Amino acid sequence: MTRTAPEAGGAAQSAARGALQSNPLVAGFLSHLAHERRLSRNTVDGYARDLAALLELAGATALADLRPAQLRRFVAQLHARGLSGKTLARMLSAWRGLFRYLARDHGFDQNPCVGLKPPKSAKTLPRALSPDEAARLLEIDGDGALAARDKAIFELFYSSGLRLAELTGLGLGEVDFVAGTVRVTGKGSKTRVVPVGAPALAALRDWIGERRSLAAEGETAMFLNRRGTQLSARTIQQRLAAWAVKQGVSSRVHPHMLRHSFASHVLQSSGDLRAVQEMLGHASISTTQVYTHLDFQHLAKVYDAAHPRAKRKKA
Repeated sequence: MTRTAPEAGGAAQSAARGALQSNPLVAGFLSHLAHERRLSRNTVDGYARDLAALLELAGATALADLRPAQLRRFVAQLHARGLSGKTLARMLSAWRGLFRYLARDHGFDQNPCVGLKPPKSAKTLPRALSPDEAARLLEIDGDGALAARDKAIFELFYSSGLRLAELTGLGLGEVDFVAGTVRVTGKGSKTRVVPVGAPALAALRDWIGERRSLAAEGETAMFLNRRGTQLSARTIQQRLAAWAVKQGVSSRVHPHMLRHSFASHVLQSSGDLRAVQEMLGHASISTTQVYTHLDFQHLAKVYDAAHPRAKRKKA
């Protein structure tokens, strides 16, 4: 069977990933990200994939010998394979970071990625569940520890808008049932405290009661697998997709959709963009603005109602 270009590229990148640790410069950069910048494992793995693509494209050419024209050709090749502008922008960011590190610590005299821009692509927004769909998904009626666990996970996603990595990394003592809050560690190891609604708190209490029968000795993770150890992100994705089908939700549901639904529904009810930004843990409010598909008309209405200079004189 003949491989398509993306399949062939994927196979080559898999081979390149195997060679990452044999490239001391790239291995040193990944170690820097993990131990000095203390980025999460998922983030470092993402860098590794993007740098594997760079090594695959560079072939026998050493990193020190790469020039802007070559990097521009690499981007064009990846775009021809079907990679979106958003994906290429992320890859370029990883490549720039590598060359900045090499200039600082290994005497490289240029960053061939400077000034290089990815092709533009249409912005797509993640779909949110409707309030009715969210309610249907959360009406889990099942017996046993795993059903209680899954209900608690989905309620917490929708109640507090957590990222998948934040939820899997949640510790048993991070939920304050008295204050009704959860403390999470997000991107860049930043900690924030987010409100938790009453249904999610009730589901968490039920799960903690069941958790005792599963937990391995000394395990402190909030959510556990059948072996009593920390639940993986992949398992959460699979369980959520399976429950969505069982509950009659037609959309393909994934954890990010619950986070997006949380943000959309809170914003629709409150109109408080800054509060949603803080709860989501976004560094920039512009990220929240796109993420919650806040449109210009809404912004214009807020401006017209609030700004002294926006009051139009009647003719």
